[in-house]
Formats: sequence, structure tokens, C-alpha cells
Amino acid sequence: MRFTTSKDNLLEGINIVQKAVSTKSSLAVLEGILVECGDKLKLTGNDLEIGIECFVEADIIQKGAVVIDSRMFGEIVRRLPDSEVFIESNDNDIVTIECENSHFEIHGLNAEGFPALPVINEESSFTISQKTLRDMIRQTIFAVSVDDNRPILTGTLIEIEDNNITFVSCDSYRVALRRMPLESGNLSINKVVPGKTLNELVKILQPVDDNVTIFSTRNQILFDTGKYKLVSRLLEGEYLKYRSFIPDNFETRIVVNTKQLLSAIERASLVIMSNERRYPLNIDIHDDVMKLHTSTNIGNANEELRIEMEGKDIEIRFNPRYFIEALRVIDDEVVEVCFTNDVGPCIIKPVEGDAFIYLIVPLRK
Repeated sequence: MRFTTSKDNLLEGINIVQKAVSTKSSLAVLEGILVECGDKLKLTGNDLEIGIECFVEADIIQKGAVVIDSRMFGEIVRRLPDSEVFIESNDNDIVTIECENSHFEIHGLNAEGFPALPVINEESSFTISQKTLRDMIRQTIFAVSVDDNRPILTGTLIEIEDNNITFVSCDSYRVALRRMPLESGNLSINKVVPGKTLNELVKILQPVDDNVTIFSTRNQILFDTGKYKLVSRLLEGEYLKYRSFIPDNFETRIVVNTKQLLSAIERASLVIMSNERRYPLNIDIHDDVMKLHTSTNIGNANEELRIEMEGKDIEIRFNPRYFIEALRVIDDEVVEVCFTNDVGPCIIKPVEGDAFIYLIVPLRK
């Protein structure tokens, strides 16, 4: 194997596939990056749960393949001069890396031992822009559960029906839902993608209009941008019937400026030095005024906001982090916050339409 490429192109590819490289594995080959020279230069990382392959612009001199330790490969390339990089491997899998006056020889591994990425048959597929996919992940991933006792909730539901794509995450205390129109024909999809997969994918996606094609089978999903592919297993089981959790009737509705509400809650939370439930955010709504109050062993904080109010006065308590994480990802200037009663869930949604819904369960008094 022998090729040349620019440091920047090579480093970009390494950074992408490293997201799928195992950091601690009983198999040394899983801690490496598969470097393949065919008609193109391809880098692959695979930890058996997530696999990523990336094509890198390069001049191929001789075809071949070798596995290089990911950490070592990344550290060497990161510190090379900003110039052309020459890499070759011999029959003993010794890898030579040269760039200007830098020269390295490191031990690689035989490429035959590297696990191939699963082949995804195109049972169902659709396209979506990188920007839209990136935003939908960003606006729901924070509500994925970290409790392994309910593994299905450690993923995000991707649902397509009636020419709409919906992302839903839930951790039993809140629901984050984002919906967008999608030209999908009669396509119907209901898949649960691990949160780990989406967390890595969102780091790679760019805020551009270039399309991502998504293929899925019964137990695998593939995201293909053309330049790189990410394949992941899907979570098995039936996701929560989230629609039944979202209330239709409310005793109190308010319209409030999103950034102002976020800033007020963040300030009120400054006296909370932990996420303990015993330190709630107290909300008191009456006469077109929203009062926020927190009281901890550190001190007290009070905030007051002017709002547009409809319905009954209400006093209710929430974990402030749930409000903060939802409000941070909402792009609308104003939102509607609806309360069922002082013990039922509230929802945050657009003033018009149903592009997003954030449901938050209150704390008991």
C-alpha cells in the first residue's frame, strides 16, 4: 500500500472515523483504523455497534490495506507539518509515515482481521438535508434516557408517516419531539436509533443543504453523505406510545419570549449547585406575570417576567434543567407554554403549528 494526501484531508478523515473506534477492547484490531487503498483512499472505524467509513482525497500509488492504531495514527498526523503526507505499508504491516522532515515507522495489523461493516440492503430509504437532520438530532437528543434498565429509551424514535418525519426522545420525566415535512411518498418508518449513534453523527454533520441518504433494515440503519457512511445497530422493542402522554386540554396557557424565559430560569438556577430534585424551580403565574423562585441551602433567587396569559392562575414546580435544555434548542422568538394543572405535565410548543413539542413532568409539592 502506498499513497500521498494532504495533512488536512487525512486528519479530517481520521477525526470522523475515530468516533467509531473502540477505546478499550479485548481485540486490538478494534482499536485501529482500517486504511484501504483501492480506487480511492478509504478509512474505517468499527466498534461493532457503530461503524464509520470515510473517503479521503489522495493519490493512490499502490493498492493495499493495513490497520493502524487509531490513537497513535491520529496523534502523529495531528502534529505533522501542514504539507503532503506520504504513507506506505510493507508485507509485514510496518507502516511508514513521512511529511517533510518527519519520518515514522510504526507496527500495523493485518487488514484481514478487521470486521467488515454490515451490508445494508435498501429495504427503505429517504433523503434529508444535513442541516435539517443535524437540527432535529440536536433538538431532541438531550432527552434520551441514560437508564439502562429501560434500554428502548436510550434511543431516539425516528418515525415517518403522512409525509412527516418525527424525532422523539423520552427519559420518563420529559418528552422532546421535533417534526418536519418530508417528501417521502408512501414511506412508513418506525425505528429507534441509539443515542450514542446520534451523538456521534451530530458531531459529523454540517449545517449545509447537502443531502444525507438514510437506509434502514429491521435491525440496522445507515447514514450516507457520499463522503462518509455511518452504520449502526437499531434498538429492539416497541417505543413508548408517546402520543398518549401529550395532553390536549389545558387550564393555563402563556405566551412568552423564549430567550427571556431561558435567561430568567438560568439566573434563578444559579443558587442550585446540583441537579437534586429537592431544589425545584417554583413557578407562580397570575395577572400576566410569571414569577420564578428558587430556594436552596446557598440562598434564594427571584425572577419576574411579563407574559400573555389565558386561563387560571397556577403554582407549580419543575426541575429547571428540563426547561433550560428545551429552551436552548428552540429557535422561535416566542413560545407557548401550556399547563394542564398544578400536578400534570406542561408542554412547550410553537405559537402556531406543531413543529416541536417539549413535555415536562412537574415535581410533587
